[in-house]
Amino acid sequence: MSPAEIYSQLHDLIMDPTRLPIAAAAIILVSVIGVLFGPLMGNANPVFWRAVDFLFGPLGSRLDKTERKAADLMTRGLIVTIIALVLGFMVGTAFQSLSAEYANYLVVDIVALSLVMSAGAGWHALIRLYKAMSTTGQVKGAFYTLAATTRSNLSIADEFTITRVGIGMGARLFDKGIVGPVLWYLIAGLPAAYIYATLAALSWRFGKEGFTKGFGASALSLEKLMGFVPNVFSGLLLALAGILTPTAGMTRSFIGLLRVTKGRAGYFQGGSPVTAMAYALKVSLGGATQDVDGSAIKRGWAGPDGATAKLDAKHLHRALYILVMAHLLFLGAVLSLVVLRGHGLI
Repeated sequence: MSPAEIYSQLHDLIMDPTRLPIAAAAIILVSVIGVLFGPLMGNANPVFWRAVDFLFGPLGSRLDKTERKAADLMTRGLIVTIIALVLGFMVGTAFQSLSAEYANYLVVDIVALSLVMSAGAGWHALIRLYKAMSTTGQVKGAFYTLAATTRSNLSIADEFTITRVGIGMGARLFDKGIVGPVLWYLIAGLPAAYIYATLAALSWRFGKEGFTKGFGASALSLEKLMGFVPNVFSGLLLALAGILTPTAGMTRSFIGLLRVTKGRAGYFQGGSPVTAMAYALKVSLGGATQDVDGSAIKRGWAGPDGATAKLDAKHLHRALYILVMAHLLFLGAVLSLVVLRGHGLI
């Protein structure tokens, strides 16, 4: 076998170009449907995350007892994570098999991939918050989707905190709900996309943004293993989106991404996407909140020195613009690869 043939087989194994149009269609579908109809049952996360929460959330709540030792909680969490991963792999494999049965109809792949993605639903929630802030100045009643999506207790939060949580939510959904699942789908198909989505869902449900006592540690570690590269790529796209956003700073964003500690969000608090967003807007994102279980979430601050944490409707409007531009950049990259494939270049 020649080196060229070996390279061709490895290339097809790592990334099947026939998946590119499906990925592009899924991005468009979740963007349009989400904006038009809003979050499903008040939660902007991917539909599959909701299924994982429904199946494992109550069980995890019974097992995740803070009075237990950390080692005990880690063992319990590992068992739940393994069971969930097996289920996620089986669901992804089932969709893959169904797709093979109806190879001429890409709708199976598009719908299956869309179930682990989210875009427009998050925009819808942020648009509603922006309208509330712009017209009445009152955000009470407009933050429920943000609270459900981020598992935050925002009933005791002020307007500035709610706005910071909302912008952070948008950046993280771009990472976990678009870039991550699409990249893993392109690499290894629906089973890989569903494995990643399972880990992301478990991390969202039990990880407490890294402040878990131990129950969510396994899911967090495995999700970081699969999600680190998509996280960095998401941050780069959000930084590039600063070029297309009035008053946003692309240069600031790249400087922020190069920082190691100070002014940078930790991976479990959003990582590169939240950091890029904070620097592009020249604001501080993060800060302590409380999750729905009453646990303290002590996020660090991300953003340039001297940036304001008192965010208003103008900041939210610019953040929405950056998010939409980043999605368009990612979609454009996927469509460009589709064109290159059409010309036989990949």
